[in-house]
Amino acid sequence: MKKHDEERPPLPEQPDSSGVSRRDFLKISSISVAVPMVVGPTVVNVAGEEVPVYGPGPVPVTLNVNGKLLKAQLEPRVTLLDALRDQFELTGAKRVCDRAECGACTVLLDGKPVYACSVLAVDAQNRKIETIESLTGPGNTLHPIQQAFIQNDAQQCGFCTPGFVVASKALLDKYPKPTPEQIHHELAGNYCRCGTYAGIRAALGGKKEA
Repeated sequence: MKKHDEERPPLPEQPDSSGVSRRDFLKISSISVAVPMVVGPTVVNVAGEEVPVYGPGPVPVTLNVNGKLLKAQLEPRVTLLDALRDQFELTGAKRVCDRAECGACTVLLDGKPVYACSVLAVDAQNRKIETIESLTGPGNTLHPIQQAFIQNDAQQCGFCTPGFVVASKALLDKYPKPTPEQIHHELAGNYCRCGTYAGIRAALGGKKEA
């Protein structure tokens, strides 16, 4: 005597709304698990783009900082700011708000100013990173922008100054003779609690206001 289930014809395999059947899903899953054992981190497809997934433990990270390759074992959650300060002892970029609001941690990533506190170190690999330390010349001589800040009283407590100087370098690389509007726009992401904005504008070639 046949059981009830044995009398039913097998149901055809139905793809879900994404167009991927259960069998296809199992094939894809087996490939996704096997790949990282051969070539490195898992790669997932997000909105049509391949995104590497690191961790959760420490992974080898190599950063190109100020023309030098720096290596460390870092957890994927470590920010570029924490890596620079805590792993490589580059403390020029300051940790202040730690939430991408004040600009004290500004560094250049491929020539563009970014908040180092909002960039993961693993994502900064294969990018050119420049910190305030890169501006120091032979014999610890100051960069012309740093000299201009001193001559125009563009700093007070100085805690935000490294971020302003780095952002100013990006500004002058883009606009060698910036207008007041360009200075205002390009430095809008940096804040000075001491209110030395007039001195900063004067240092960058703008008119110092009373």
